[in-house]
Amino acid sequence: MTPPRPQAPRLPKFPARWLGPCLVAAVCGQAWRGEAGGPAASIYGRRAAAARLGTAAEAAASAGEQSGQAERIVTSSLARIARAETVSVRLRQRVRLGDRVLVGAGRYLQAGQGEEQRFRFETTLTSDSESFEVTEVSDGLFCWLHRRTGPDSPTLHRIDVQRVRARLAELDAADPADTAAYLGGLQRNLWWARQWFRFGEAVPAELEGRPVWLIEGHWQAGILPVLLPELAEPAKRPEGIRPEDLPDGFPWLMRLAIDQGDLLPRRLEFLAIPGPRPVAPAAPEPITVIDFLEFDLGGPVDATAFYYQPAREELVDITAHVVKTMTLMRP
Repeated sequence: MTPPRPQAPRLPKFPARWLGPCLVAAVCGQAWRGEAGGPAASIYGRRAAAARLGTAAEAAASAGEQSGQAERIVTSSLARIARAETVSVRLRQRVRLGDRVLVGAGRYLQAGQGEEQRFRFETTLTSDSESFEVTEVSDGLFCWLHRRTGPDSPTLHRIDVQRVRARLAELDAADPADTAAYLGGLQRNLWWARQWFRFGEAVPAELEGRPVWLIEGHWQAGILPVLLPELAEPAKRPEGIRPEDLPDGFPWLMRLAIDQGDLLPRRLEFLAIPGPRPVAPAAPEPITVIDFLEFDLGGPVDATAFYYQPAREELVDITAHVVKTMTLMRP
C-alpha cells in the first residue's frame, strides 16, 4: 500500500511534546505503572479478560467494522464536549521526558455554544528542576496563549477568533462557529489527537471500577516520515517503521479510555519505548498519562474565568500564521 504523501496538519510543535507540557499532559511511565493496585493495573490487567467477554457476533466483526465503531465512539465523545452548554473538568497528569518525571494538575472550564463559546485551560507540570505552565483563554473575541517553559522567557500569543471563524467558512467547514479545536483548550488537544491518529477496536474494560471503552490510536498512514524526515528510509523497509526508530519522547501510539455510560474521556495516554537512542526493541509503555477527573457537563461555571487581561509588552499576534496554515479536521 503506497498512499499519496499526506498533507500533515500544521502545529507549532509536535503534539506529544505539546500534550505533555501543555496539559495536556499526565500520569505515566514506570512511576505510575509501578504503583501496586493503582489505576493502571485496574485497566490493563482486565483488558484480556474483558476482550474475552465479547459476544460471538463481536468476535466475528471485521477489522473495518471494529475500527468504525471506535471512530464513532471517539467522535461522539468529542462532540459531547463541543456541544455542552458548560464543561468543568480537573486534570491529573504525569509525563516522562528522558530521565525526568514531571507531575502536575490542571483545570478546564467552558461555557456557551457556537459563536458564544468561551473556555479557560490552565495546567502546570513540575519536576525537581523544571516547571511548565500553560494558560489558554478564549473570551469569544480573542484567544490568549501563555506559556512558561522551564528557564525560558514566557511567551504570550493572541489569535483573533473572528478571523479564524472566517477562514473556516472559506474552507467550507461544517460549522464555522466551532473554533475551539483550532484555538486551544481541551477541545484542541483532543481533536488534534484524533487528527493525527486512527483508532482501531474498542475493547470493553474497567477503569477504577467504571466501565469504559479502551481504544488504541495508531499513526495515520504516511504521517510519520512527514513529521520526521529521518524516518523516510526506515519507512521503506518491509516491516516499516518500528517503535524503537522513534526519538525518545515521541509516541508510538495513544490510548483513550472513554466512559461507556456518558461517553466522556476518562484517560488519555501516549506510549513509546523510553530511553536514550539507540534503544533495543521492547513493548511500548506509557510516557504520558492524563486523567480527566470530576467531569461535569451542564453545571455552573464562573463567568469571570473567561476574562483575561495580560501584560502587552511581550504580546505576539499569531492570527495570520494560524489562518494561513489552517486545515480542516479530518471527517
